[in-house]
Order: sequence, then structure tokens, then C-alpha cells
Amino acid sequence: MRFIREYLHPRGLLAGLAIGDALGAPLEGFPQNEAWMTNMRPGGRHFRRAGQYTDDTLQARAVAESLLFCGGFQPSDLIRRLLSGYRDRPEWYGPTSSAFFTLISSGTPPHRAAWLVHRAHGGSRTNGSVMRGFPLGIFYPGGAVYGISMECSHLTHYDPVVAHCSAWLNIMAADLCRGATRRQAFRHARSQCRDAEVLAVLGSYERYRMIPSLDAVLCAHAALSCFMNARTFENALLSAVNLGGDADTVGACCGALAGAYWGIEAIPKRWSRTMEGYDDLLRIAGALWDIRVDRQ
Repeated sequence: MRFIREYLHPRGLLAGLAIGDALGAPLEGFPQNEAWMTNMRPGGRHFRRAGQYTDDTLQARAVAESLLFCGGFQPSDLIRRLLSGYRDRPEWYGPTSSAFFTLISSGTPPHRAAWLVHRAHGGSRTNGSVMRGFPLGIFYPGGAVYGISMECSHLTHYDPVVAHCSAWLNIMAADLCRGATRRQAFRHARSQCRDAEVLAVLGSYERYRMIPSLDAVLCAHAALSCFMNARTFENALLSAVNLGGDADTVGACCGALAGAYWGIEAIPKRWSRTMEGYDDLLRIAGALWDIRVDRQ
């Protein structure tokens, strides 16, 4: 029984991410609605079926599959997988990632492409690298995941504040997968944070209003706040996606933390039954847990 139960939390992470993504997708780009959404539904800016995920899950899955294939973080393999996903559904991707993959497709080296996009757009603080990084927390323990998360973020997003947001949430995800309490995971992430803005906002999340923005710091703050204040997995995700705005990404980030904490047993069946590719996501997460660094 103990052997089986240890998989509940890493599987919950990837499943929770996808469910938060799919729940939030119909609300993406819209203001907060007075009507509280509680079930999977179709619609959104890019009309999707109920339970269909977006590029948030597509990119997180690419990270997980690259870790599985390479036995660790391998930038060139990950870029190849991310680019393949972009070519399949380019309309799903945000401004920074879209511009980056367009340059990569024309032969621009990744690190130069990230810099060019940052310069052309007047910054690269968007949340695309935050939402995808959570599988790193399955594979790497909290003590090792900060630096790897920074590297993974810098592949596409030049701005360091984005990388620090990703690293903060990934430390928490890693610790939660390994049995930490919310407060333990939060305190560990806070103690490791090396960016003053991220430390101020995430480290004192209670002081700030939740804004479900494309901005990495605001997105990470909204997801963290919804998770830390929730009593259940369901409450966490509904609080996150019903903020509106960048609902799929706030939902995905909150869902990853909530799934890693409460595990797959806490996911409502009405959501898991509707979720696209649910069993395959559980398989990938379980396989990644089997080869994690602290088991090798």
C-alpha cells in the first residue's frame, strides 16, 4: 500500500496541472464573472472541447517526456519537443513563446532568440516558462530544483524574474511531492529565493490582491495564494480559474501545487473523467517518479 501511495502526489501534480489548465481555458482572456464555474465546459478564445487542455499542459508534458527520454534536463532535446508542440498548435501560444519559436524555426540559436524577443518586446516577463516547469519538481528534489528551473526558464524567457518565479513554485512542488506540508514547502521556497521582487510578492502573498495576469510574478502570486488559502483541491482550482484573466495558466500553476499536495485521490471524478489524456498523464508522471534523481 505504501508503494502505491507514494505515486499519488507526483501523479497529482501533472494531473492537477492539466485539470487546472482545462478548467480555466474557457475563461481565458475574460474578466472575472459573477457566475461561479464548477465544471468542465467547452468554449474560450480558441474554442475547445470540455476537458481539452492548452499549451500549458502541452509544454509541461514536453518537459516531462524530455526528462524521461534523457534521464535529466537536456536543453536541446527539450527545445526540439517544445518546438514540435508549437508547430502543431501555434495559435495556443502566448506572445513571448510564439516570437521565440518563430525565430527558432528560422535557425536562430535559442539563447539569442530569447534575447532578441526580450529586446523587441521591451521585456519577457510572461508566464510561459513558469507553467511548464513543474515536472522538474517530480524529477529533482527541492534542494536541486532551483538552478535547473532557472536554466529551463532561460531557454525561452530572458527576464530573470520569470525564472525565479518558476524556481519558487518548483521547489514547493518538489517538496509537496515528497510529503512536505504547505508551510514547510513555502518556507523552503522563501529561504531559497534570490530575487527581491519575487521574494517580496510571493513571500508575503497575503498582502497583495490577486491579479490573474500574463505577467509571471502576478500569475505566480495568484496561483500561490489560491493554493495556500484553499481547504481542498477543488476549492483551490475553482478559486484560481474563476479569477478570469489568464485563467488557464493560473489554474495550471495552482493545480500543480494542489495536486502535488492533496494527490490524485482528491481530484473530483467529474473532472478526471472528462479530462483529455488523463491516464497517459498519470503514466508519464509515474514513470518520471520512478527515475527521479533522489531514487537513483
